[in-house]
Amino acid sequence: MSTGSSETPETSKSTPETASDRYECRACGYVYEPSKGDGKRQVPPGTPFEELPEGWRCPVCGAQRRKFENIGAGVGTSGFAENMGYGFGVNGLTPSQKNLLIFGGLGLGLLFLLSLYGLQ
Repeated sequence: MSTGSSETPETSKSTPETASDRYECRACGYVYEPSKGDGKRQVPPGTPFEELPEGWRCPVCGAQRRKFENIGAGVGTSGFAENMGYGFGVNGLTPSQKNLLIFGGLGLGLLFLLSLYGLQ
């Protein structure tokens, strides 16, 4: 039975590649972002993955270019934009601010726990 579509499964899966597409190393998970380039291998920002030098390798594990997979363009923060205002206000924090909040809270809790020994 024909669905009337002239697309084959191969063409419906493939998406057009753009210069802003990010590529992930299948060996270690490193993500090459064209907007950032690769400072370790002197690749300037704005260099698309297809224009990387022939001998370029993953800066983390040294895997060849063929080990990278197109994961599409970066879309920013994960989650829905309208949900970013909920919670305790931590959705807008940077990762370093979140680390400070988490480990600062753990350190304060440890300090309180140790102060209990001084009550005797």
